Amino acid sequence: MITFDNLTLNAFYEEQKEFIIGARINKIQQPTRREFLITLRNLGETKQLYININPQMYHICVASKENITKRELEIPKSPPMFCMLLRKYLENSKIAKLECQKGERILEFYIETYNELKDKIFLCLAIELMGKHSNIILYNTDTGIILGCAHNVGADKSREREIYGGIPYTYPPQQKQLTKTWDSLIEKVKPQTNVNDLIDNYYANIIAVHKYNMLKNNYKAIVTQKLKKINKSIAQINNKLLSNSDSDKFRLWGDLIMANLYNLPDYSSKIEVFDYENNKQIELKLDKNKTLKENANRFYRQYTKAKSANSKINELIEKYTQDKQYIEQLLYSINSAKTIDDLKEISPEVEHKKEIKKTKQQIDIPKIEFENGTRIYIGKNNKQNDYIISKLASDDDLWFHTHNCAGSHVLLKTQNLTDELILKCAKLAKENSSAKDSSKIGVIYTKRKYLRKPPAANLGYVTYKNEKEIIID
Repeated sequence: MITFDNLTLNAFYEEQKEFIIGARINKIQQPTRREFLITLRNLGETKQLYININPQMYHICVASKENITKRELEIPKSPPMFCMLLRKYLENSKIAKLECQKGERILEFYIETYNELKDKIFLCLAIELMGKHSNIILYNTDTGIILGCAHNVGADKSREREIYGGIPYTYPPQQKQLTKTWDSLIEKVKPQTNVNDLIDNYYANIIAVHKYNMLKNNYKAIVTQKLKKINKSIAQINNKLLSNSDSDKFRLWGDLIMANLYNLPDYSSKIEVFDYENNKQIELKLDKNKTLKENANRFYRQYTKAKSANSKINELIEKYTQDKQYIEQLLYSINSAKTIDDLKEISPEVEHKKEIKKTKQQIDIPKIEFENGTRIYIGKNNKQNDYIISKLASDDDLWFHTHNCAGSHVLLKTQNLTDELILKCAKLAKENSSAKDSSKIGVIYTKRKYLRKPPAANLGYVTYKNEKEIIID
């Protein structure tokens, strides 16, 4: 990444000072801890000054609407304390002077405003763009006292310079020149090229990629953790089912006791009987305080209890298996998301927000169209998969999906069905699945009328019948 240096800051200053000096501050917003938007009005224009003090992406520019959108800025309902402080002192005030410290990455906005006694005062908003030391500081130019800053720096963080409200503002120690700079880039810029746009476009793309990667990694971590919990639950339930797998022995023991009820003593700690199912003599341990019939009934109760427990366990296994398939599908959607908008579309599922499963809103589904009217739809996530089945598909349309692995729902709508079309859709189903790199994978397909969405099923989940399978290399 190219580093924002003092040459770049000076170029920005020279280019934008005519608009900034004399501008009125209409609005101040702080989308994140390190991002600020200041709306300025001057010379019949309204522009948004964007300041970023992230140690890896520190810069300042007048941001275009397009790049504001690209930066994915979300204004919080409750602004941070520093934003409230800036609004209190600076909103509706005028920028009287703008200075760029020579050889430093500090841009100072001198702002004409009024105190509680209606006396004119000057405050300075110092934008310090210095890597990990980047900060925004508001101080009174008459007293030199800091009113507030984006983040405080105490003695425990810096031995050379402390920054927090109530102490005098001092300039930072002289910085060494940076090795990776914009020098060569700025020098090559033609006179008619806008330096601000160069900065805005470059960092908007960097920030967009950074936020996309951050959101994607965060979603992957959340969903992977859910998948681990489900797998752990399935393992525990399977172990419980395994421990109950020999429950039929209790029924057999009860039957053997009842068959020998009049041939053995009524009270005993153990008996020997012939196991006619396994053709051998066995020994049964009994409760000596109970009669033979009572011991038989005890074994029958154990059998009934185990059988009932197994039935509930099997129901749980089915539910957890469906949940696992859903989470795996969600993880596939995250991994295959190409843009931050793709990630935002699945955010309600990842973050457990309230989601309307059957939406009336039209969704833009990726599709392939042919001249004869044939269309192939490919869902990118659970929401799109659900929309394909519930809104786009007709009874005789063909539905394709990889067998036993996460992937897109592929829907074929055509009046001219051919083996070539079926093979093409099967290949698309494989290409758009978690098994796209496998050497061989089965793809199932059936008509839409043979699909069923169970009540209260997860988004995008369906059952099917009358399916056929194609093995795709």
